[in-house]
Amino acid sequence: MSAGHTVTTDPGDVHVEVVVDGQVVAATDRPVLLHETGIPTRYYIPRDDVRMDLVRPIALTTVCPFKGTASYWTLDLDGTAHDGIAWSYEEPNEAARGITGMLSFFDDRAEVNVGS
Repeated sequence: MSAGHTVTTDPGDVHVEVVVDGQVVAATDRPVLLHETGIPTRYYIPRDDVRMDLVRPIALTTVCPFKGTASYWTLDLDGTAHDGIAWSYEEPNEAARGITGMLSFFDDRAEVNVGS
């Protein structure tokens, strides 16, 4: 980790709902919040709380020096493919172990609603 750059995770006590094209595709009361220097808080959702029947993994991966290798997911909804709308870390670096296998959605491509 670079000097001054931090990654931490903690269990959230908020309700998170992900909506795409007016449909709820994920909802949880047990998100994991990832805090990383210079990046807004990201909400990771357990797969049990994601409509996994609507998402499929794609071949795209990226590497973050702080979290590890990210895998991307496409959402197929009513005949429309929302390519790479979500990502996960299957084997994250130590600092991000709390998000292993959970999905997070791009908040500029989906409505990520966070409430109490």
